[in-house]
Amino acid sequence: MTTRLEDLLAIMARLRGAGGCPWDREQTCASIAPYTIEEAYEVADAAERGDFPHLQEELGDLLFQVVFHAQMAGEAGYFDFEAVAASICEKLIRRHPHVFGGGKVLTADEQSQIWEDIKAQERGAAAQGALAGHLDGVPRALPALMRAGKLSKRAARAGFDFEQANQAADKVAEELAEVRAAAAPGRDADPQALLEEIGDLLFAAANLARKLDVDPEAALRAANAKFERRFRGMESLAAVRGVAFESLDLDAQERLWQEMKRGE
Repeated sequence: MTTRLEDLLAIMARLRGAGGCPWDREQTCASIAPYTIEEAYEVADAAERGDFPHLQEELGDLLFQVVFHAQMAGEAGYFDFEAVAASICEKLIRRHPHVFGGGKVLTADEQSQIWEDIKAQERGAAAQGALAGHLDGVPRALPALMRAGKLSKRAARAGFDFEQANQAADKVAEELAEVRAAAAPGRDADPQALLEEIGDLLFAAANLARKLDVDPEAALRAANAKFERRFRGMESLAAVRGVAFESLDLDAQERLWQEMKRGE
């Protein structure tokens, strides 16, 4: 009797095999990478909403992506699904010496520190004699705000950090002032300069979030959801009152916004 995972592996092999699905057969690990990222975000969305029926479905979609990558890598002679499973088993055991190595029970904070230390050692070993930088291994494909948080965290581990959160907040204010200066009325706008200044502002905000133990990506997702909820509410209020939202002037739209805020 086969397991459902074995069934999934067999289905994937059939899809990629002779007489399989033309679309699946022409894919590469690079071509399906965007789908993998999309499925991971759908998992995160279902988890954050506590929607377990959809979470089950989205986890299945994400597992399929893992199986898809492993199938293609196996066909090319690199690794197969068993190797993927073996590598994560070995990594989890290696990074939890207090569980699998007879060490003492740690707090969550202590474990996080040990986890980061072990990752740093692994990066050093992977460098094979080359200088291992503190920023090595932060994936470039991460969403920019998430990557900013991880880069600043790595830099902080090397001692490059503000001592207090209010200093990081001051840096946000400084970067905002530079954005204002670059976009000042009467000044010829330099698109590249504006791009850089706004980028600096966003990076400083992500660094402040890290300093306050806030996940900047999660914070922005929550802000997006709040904005969407309020904006849809404004549209609904306007419709109930017999007017199209877009026909209202800005003052009237702002009054609806404040009404939505008070109602939360």
